[in-house]
Amino acid sequence: MRRGNLKVAACLAAAAAVCVALLSVPAHDARAQAPKNFKIVVPYPPASGPDILSRLMAEQIGKMQGATVVIENRPGGGTMIGTEAAARAAPDGGTVLLVANSFVVNPALKPQPYDVTGSFDPVCYLASTPMVLVVQGSSPYNSLNDLISAAREKPGALSLGAAPASSLHVAFEVIKRGANINMTFVPFPGTAPAINTLLGGHLTAVFADYPTVVGHLKSGTLRGLVTASAKRVPDLPDVPTFAEASITAYDADIFYGIVAPAKTPPEALKQLAGWFGAALKAPEVQPRLAQQGLFPVGMCGAPFGEYMRKLSGEYAKIIRESGIKAN
Repeated sequence: MRRGNLKVAACLAAAAAVCVALLSVPAHDARAQAPKNFKIVVPYPPASGPDILSRLMAEQIGKMQGATVVIENRPGGGTMIGTEAAARAAPDGGTVLLVANSFVVNPALKPQPYDVTGSFDPVCYLASTPMVLVVQGSSPYNSLNDLISAAREKPGALSLGAAPASSLHVAFEVIKRGANINMTFVPFPGTAPAINTLLGGHLTAVFADYPTVVGHLKSGTLRGLVTASAKRVPDLPDVPTFAEASITAYDADIFYGIVAPAKTPPEALKQLAGWFGAALKAPEVQPRLAQQGLFPVGMCGAPFGEYMRKLSGEYAKIIRESGIKAN
């Protein structure tokens, strides 16, 4: 081969190598980034608090990022049907799971096919909402001390309703142990039917998630006695915390967060966290969250994972010591 032909061949070979390198980089990046369109698996029924928050986030992410976010409701099995479906999804950022306290409570109740920090990667802690012990607005119990005194005078005569084997049930057990009282626990499939029974005069009290009772508290048909929050809820300035009521140092809110199947690429997790974080901070979202009784948090990545790990341990200890059983 002549010298000129050698130069041409060398140039062609170099150009081909450059082309291969350039083509390979976008392909890798495309795999690393979260898909533009993805779905949020919600293991709760439509119109529930988690569902409402998920749809609000989906709508805002669509507006801000031009993405199509699909909500897939998969309720049932104590959130296990949706959780298992999300765990089996491809870890490519195309599927995420909306989680709440049951996600960390369930493993403490019985063996689960998932591990809180091993089967999923944390994306973002979106929002929190308080747990509130409520009685009828016309109730003779104007404070937690009033309720405790009555429960001590008539052991087992007063009743409290909540979803069994839930964070609300755990909060009730904390009060029972901290105040050394005996109240009859009445299980309900959710907070709404428990509140209806309370309003009908067939229960003494209900441990409720704030979004379900915010309207009743504002109208006065229900009265809040205590919250399980670390500090007083701004919208409930007259309702003390467990610590202020001298019950216990325990505190826990209901949390709503997003996780992805384990081994989702870090770049995809970072992109998802950025999208959800930006949606939470959008000015038009703030009043809509407040209307639902939700308080934005925006803790993303490893700190959210550590929060769930710690909470899981706390629930396991309380459930073990109080003898709560899976329903």
